[in-house]
Amino acid sequence: MNSELIESGIKKIRWAMKYMDVLYTLKKELENKKPLKGARIAMSIHLEAKTANLALVLRDMGAEVISTGCNPLSTQDDVAQALSSMGIKVFAKRTHDEKEYFENLHQTLDQHPNLILDDGADLTTILHTQRTNQLKEIMGACEETTTGLKRMRSLEKSGKLSYPVIAVNDAQMKHLFDNRYGTGQSTWDAIMRNTNLLVAGKNVLVCGYGWCGRGIAMRAKGLGANVIISEVDPIKAIEAAMDGFKVMNSLEAVKIADIIITATGNKDVITEEHFKFMKNRVILANAGHFNVEIPFDLLEKLAKSKKEVRDNVVEYEMENNKKFYLLAEGRLVNLAAGDGHPVEIMDMSFSIQLLSLIYLWQNKGKLQNSVLKVPSEIDLKVAEVKLKTLGITIDRLSEDQIKYLNSF
Repeated sequence: MNSELIESGIKKIRWAMKYMDVLYTLKKELENKKPLKGARIAMSIHLEAKTANLALVLRDMGAEVISTGCNPLSTQDDVAQALSSMGIKVFAKRTHDEKEYFENLHQTLDQHPNLILDDGADLTTILHTQRTNQLKEIMGACEETTTGLKRMRSLEKSGKLSYPVIAVNDAQMKHLFDNRYGTGQSTWDAIMRNTNLLVAGKNVLVCGYGWCGRGIAMRAKGLGANVIISEVDPIKAIEAAMDGFKVMNSLEAVKIADIIITATGNKDVITEEHFKFMKNRVILANAGHFNVEIPFDLLEKLAKSKKEVRDNVVEYEMENNKKFYLLAEGRLVNLAAGDGHPVEIMDMSFSIQLLSLIYLWQNKGKLQNSVLKVPSEIDLKVAEVKLKTLGITIDRLSEDQIKYLNSF
């Protein structure tokens, strides 16, 4: 191990720890009970300082923790080495090689976990397609992302899902904050850090107006951009228009966009037709989980030349001499080219993860093999602890008010 990397990683982990008040309040409340004793948890997640803190808290709850990445470029090597030095098994490395990335996932599953913490559903997909002999060992999983839940629900719909999955992404204390405020801020953190360009006055196209797209658009507006939304869902398109954004067909929007950000969870959001109409020097970034929204391989094929012009910025010169700038190889820009969501946001999301894993472990063998909601008491517990850490008190309904609301 590299001592300098370990020291760097430990500093990051300790800094994040100072602002993860909810997670460490729950740790203080629960760790003496060791509610995860006997659990062997495989975490496939963006491996950086905040997730390192989650791994350490899970360990202190009695679990054996094995940690790996969930995206080839989102692992921070200094944090991975620091976490390994703290006694957590780590199979992760920042890599441009997808084969190496998947080898790390398989090494993680070689440790025979009985609980899965997935972010994008790679571990669950591998278990259901390549390592089916291990399915009987798994008591349940939690899924962190919209993209991952789509894959989990596809497995469920096909009748192949072999263990219960808690839809952590759908918890109110997750998607209302993580997807909107977390993705919104961290996407722009990464774009601005890696380009050093002004946002104010630019035309920004956000493809997709889900919770992530809403957050990205809201932050772009706050930075002074002219925000354009493209959508395939008519209801979301109307919502975007009523939120004050210009809504356009993407083929028209790319003609005027200075910055294009995809946030849909689907593939081929940008196509060859879009490339024909894009402006010279457009910035291309993806905020979806997988690198399929902006077709990296097609861009490679169409360009007459390419070169890295800054860290995480590759310039593609096209046959018409236009230059396009792709950030982080089209991977999840806020983590592949940044530090991910703000600490306080992930504090809430990881607190939902912690309590959901405890719920799965305490109810092993009792739950259906389906995608399940986060129990409402978990959402409320995290909300109440968060308010307490902020020093905020709220009103409570009287018995008469409760009776009135439940009457007819």
